[in-house]
Amino acid sequence: MEQLLSILIGILVAAAVYLMLARNLLRFLFGLILLSNAANLTIFVAGRLTPGAPPLVPDGLDAPAGVVANALPQALVLTAIVIGFGLFAFALILAFRAYQSLGTLNTDEMRVAEPKEPHS
Repeated sequence: MEQLLSILIGILVAAAVYLMLARNLLRFLFGLILLSNAANLTIFVAGRLTPGAPPLVPDGLDAPAGVVANALPQALVLTAIVIGFGLFAFALILAFRAYQSLGTLNTDEMRVAEPKEPHS
């Protein structure tokens, strides 16, 4: 199963790089989300996929009994999902404001700090 997920991670990274190299700001944002999901999946797979029980400690014991799933990667991925969603929401509103102000999402045409020189 890990091999299949590794291939999926590679496909997600390739698609993310392809989208992020586009000149469109919205495609860049979608590529950023794909890259974030690939990183989350990488962290999740690094914690190993086990059919073990949840990591709950029974009463009277100091550690879980038997084979349990690793809770740390799950907690890290959950935190990363929340942070990634907040980043995406902020960046989407920023892109919307840029479109309202500049009238384009093409990054080559967003030259507010360096306007094109008029031809003489």
